[in-house]
Amino acid sequence: MEFKTEIDGKELKIQVGELAPQANGSVVVSYEGTTVLVTATLSKHPKDVDYLPLTVDYEEKLYAAGKIKSSRFIKREGRPSDEAILTARLIDRAIRPLFDKRIRNEIQIIITVLSFDKENDPDILGLIGASCALSISDIPWNGPIGGIRIAREKDSKDSLNWIVNPSYSQREDSDLDLIVAGKKGKINMLEGGGKEIKEDILLSGIEFSLPKIEKIIQFQKEIAKKINPAKKELEIANPDTKLTDIVKEFLKSKLEKALEDSSDDALSNLSEELKGYLLNNGYTEKEIREAGLVFEKEVDDLIHKNILEKEKRPDGRKLNELREISCKIGFLPKTHGSGLFKRGKTHSLSVVTLGAPGDEQIIDGMEVETKKKFFHHYNFPPYCVGETGPVRGPGRREIGHSALAERAIVPVLPKEEDFPYTIRVVSEILSSRGSSSMASTSSASLALMDAGVPIKRNVTGIAMGLMMDDSGSTYKVLTDIQGPEDHHGDMDLKIAGTSNGITSLQMDVKVEGVDVKILKQAFYQAKEAREKILGIMNKVIDKPRKELSPNAPRILTLQINPEKIRDVIGPQGKTINEIIEETGVKIDIKENGLIYITSDDEIAAKKALQWIKNITREIKAGEVFQGKVKRIVDFGAFVEILPGHEGLIHISELAPYKVRRVEDVVRVGDIIPVMVKNIDEQGRIQLTLKGLDRRR
Repeated sequence: MEFKTEIDGKELKIQVGELAPQANGSVVVSYEGTTVLVTATLSKHPKDVDYLPLTVDYEEKLYAAGKIKSSRFIKREGRPSDEAILTARLIDRAIRPLFDKRIRNEIQIIITVLSFDKENDPDILGLIGASCALSISDIPWNGPIGGIRIAREKDSKDSLNWIVNPSYSQREDSDLDLIVAGKKGKINMLEGGGKEIKEDILLSGIEFSLPKIEKIIQFQKEIAKKINPAKKELEIANPDTKLTDIVKEFLKSKLEKALEDSSDDALSNLSEELKGYLLNNGYTEKEIREAGLVFEKEVDDLIHKNILEKEKRPDGRKLNELREISCKIGFLPKTHGSGLFKRGKTHSLSVVTLGAPGDEQIIDGMEVETKKKFFHHYNFPPYCVGETGPVRGPGRREIGHSALAERAIVPVLPKEEDFPYTIRVVSEILSSRGSSSMASTSSASLALMDAGVPIKRNVTGIAMGLMMDDSGSTYKVLTDIQGPEDHHGDMDLKIAGTSNGITSLQMDVKVEGVDVKILKQAFYQAKEAREKILGIMNKVIDKPRKELSPNAPRILTLQINPEKIRDVIGPQGKTINEIIEETGVKIDIKENGLIYITSDDEIAAKKALQWIKNITREIKAGEVFQGKVKRIVDFGAFVEILPGHEGLIHISELAPYKVRRVEDVVRVGDIIPVMVKNIDEQGRIQLTLKGLDRRR
């Protein structure tokens, strides 16, 4: 069956029953030339776990874009790209709140990109497809949801010329790239970035999105009505009344004391104490896990009650109060730049490394073919939360937080022509108690200024939270959430930016969604917090250092005639390799003839620069050079006057008298003064010794 609708002039098509018939639900979603297959599958039996086992995988297939993997040795798609992981996380965050968290059957959503037209991003289709596949399946789910991407027309400035599901070029030109998802007029997921965009413009864009999202939801409801799936009755984790009463009796006043305890371990210690109590009283491992659910519910209820009724946060702060903040720069003596940012018990150390233009990262994926000159890497070691664990490569969370902070900083970076360095920032989370991604944004900004990278201004971020009652009518917005507020709260909204506006934001919720009124309060409360944090950061450093760190390499630039590039490279790279071997520098050459010479040794860089100048300089008639005789033939001598430039002294030009043998005047290896007599149309250089004193 095929269903069609229109989204701002483009056809959205969903096919049901065409592919993957053994999945619990599957759809093929097409939007112009981009097509994705989305499947939703449920395991037959529940797992013995204490969480909802939902996974979302986004599969980029290179054939979708007509590409073969560039590696000579591996042609099969391998580990998901960072872009694929970010898309999977985005879809997961949108659909997860609408599942009953007590489900223990494994649920897997797989989005496979089948065709990519290089104009329409598959991520929005994957989001819509995941919602539709779940809606037509027998998997219990409280959907559907809708989602769109919005941008603004180029040079919109203060006007609101919104573009729905823009092309890649339109997104590049826009000052905002935002994905909005939700249902029933509420938003449950935001993801995007802006070029220091104002809060009111952002809110206008979200409001603009809601009718478009509702149209997509109604379209899915029509499909689900036609399919009319019978939803399964699943076994859910639901502790019996007796066990619930025992846990509540055990906790009583202990829970309030644990929440008020300033130590990080108070709640976990109480949880372990409860497990020990139940174990000693003969309860099984399964019953103890079920008791853990009761424990979590009691903590959740008490935190909500205290904040909603008394505005009492676990650590005693006011609703809009920040934790104590401190900053340092130049923390590490031998790095190119470093910044330490502390907010309460969340500490982030960022380190900047500056490299040559050729150190840029090459991105060769299904969607993106580009080169990155700035990248931010976020690390979250187990010790930062007081735990032990394996130290492996970055997981999905680390990749997500790396990208969030990276997006926040990109709008303030200098243009490549003004600062050609490749820039890498690594943020090490040394201690975490909420909002480490926003701490890494702040420490990265400080480190960049410490390194002397000419960023426009400091960037910081804040995590906003929400406590809402079951009806949704009573709520409190929290600034700078930490620990229990993050875990048990109803919203996690991260907003980063400068004093001029927002550069990055990300939101997910644990409720069905939040309305624009709540978002407005959160945005402006976040702005107030951002300005306070920036005030503290600016007291430490408010402008980039005037000079780069002495530990950083220096880059010299030279613009040459593009036609001379082959002279610098030489046959089979002989010339450029000789320069690099002799001086130890890195050389990067652009197609337009712009040459970058990078070295830790300024003298070596200047030597390489002069070498290239000599190779590429325009030789003129009448100039005199000290040349080296390279070859002798019957009719004259070939003399190298500059690296890569040879000219001929004809035998008649060796002396003011008649020369019978060339060797009577010059020999191979002689260093002699020569004058350029002429350069013919083929570029051949004619030299002379007449009128020159060979003793010079």
